[in-house]
Order: sequence, then structure tokens, then C-alpha cells
Amino acid sequence: MMELTTEQLMLVALVGLMLLLAVHFLWRPIRWIFIIAFNSLLGLLILWATNFVGAFVGFSLPLNLFTALLIGFLGIPGLILVTALKYWLLM
Repeated sequence: MMELTTEQLMLVALVGLMLLLAVHFLWRPIRWIFIIAFNSLLGLLILWATNFVGAFVGFSLPLNLFTALLIGFLGIPGLILVTALKYWLLM
């Protein structure tokens, strides 16, 4: 069996510490990317449901990345904001 020298053991410990620090510092940005993606998906689903129900009364909202992000971040107030912007810009 191969035995590790002191230098090799210290190198393994240093590489392990560097990997641990890299994961620690990169976790927050990666987590924010997942949160943004999840909220955008929720916004897209809310927009789709609004357009599906609104089709019966002749109401629709644009279904794009900007509106999905806006509604995903703001929720129902974002939906109201997009609706108000649609009618404000068309008048």
C-alpha cells in the first residue's frame, strides 16, 4: 500500500480546503439563479392561466420573458402592473 508523505497530505488538505471555499462562495450566486428560474416559471404559469381564463372574455397579456420575470418577482401585484401597463400603453 502506498503511503502519503507529509507534503502530499498537506497538498490534499489544501486542495480540499480550496474546494470547500469555492463551493461556499459560489453557492449564493447559484442559489439566486435557481430562485430566478423558479420564479420565472411561476410567472409563466400565472400568465398562461390568466390568458387561458381571459380567452373566454377576450382578455390576454403578452407572454414573454420580461412579463414572466416581472410577474415571477412581484406575484399578483406584478400581474396587476402588467395589466395596467397594457391598457395604459394602448390608450
